[in-house]
Order: sequence, then structure tokens, then C-alpha cells
Amino acid sequence: MSTSVGIVLVSHSAELAAGLRLLVEQIGSDTVPLATAGGTDDGRIGTSYDLVLAAIRNADRGAGVVVLPDLGSSVLTARTVLEDHPRPDVLIVDAPFVEGAVAAVVTAASGADLKTVADAAKEARHVPKL
Repeated sequence: MSTSVGIVLVSHSAELAAGLRLLVEQIGSDTVPLATAGGTDDGRIGTSYDLVLAAIRNADRGAGVVVLPDLGSSVLTARTVLEDHPRPDVLIVDAPFVEGAVAAVVTAASGADLKTVADAAKEARHVPKL
């Protein structure tokens, strides 16, 4: 069996990231490597460069990693990590946090490649709820 694209959920809140991880684990598959980087190093609301870097490394199984930040400084922190540690197989994706994560995990579970997983997350922005 081939390795799935990894998914990293970056949020200002450790609880929000952990909750979304629980949701997508139920929807996706245990074959999709998932990691979270929520909150600061000392557990406050915010983002942590070190947690983002560790999450990318944790989710990496060789097929690439999609990084999904929630907003604001989580985007800036993830971008800074990727600027400092550039890799063509790690993509930060501008997607809705929840819907993008669901789409990315479902697509990764199907065995899709990195670009297809990233595109699925982005396209989730255009799926109407009502």
C-alpha cells in the first residue's frame, strides 16, 4: 500500500485543531497522516513556529504534506516555517479550515497525489452549504 499525503492543521487554538483532527479522523482513514499545531508552546492562544515545524515533520511519510492554517498569524507562521525550510513537497493551502480539511483528508485517503489533495482543499471554498 502506498503512503498517503500528510495533513497539518494549524490553529490559534490547540483545542480547535484537536477537535478538527477528531472530526477528520472519523471521516477519513487511519492511513492519512495527520498532525496539529495549535496554540503557543506554553498552551496559550496563538501560534508557534516550533509546533508548526514539528507537525510538518510528523505528518511527512514521503508523499508530501498539505498545511491548512486557520487565519491570521497561523498563516504567517506557517509561511515563515516554509520560507525557512523550503520543500517542494510541502504546500500551504488557502482553504476554509474545516471544509478544506475534510476535503483534503478524504482525497488523501483515496490515494491521491499532493497536488490533487491541495486542489481538493482549495475547491472546498466553492461548495455551498445551503
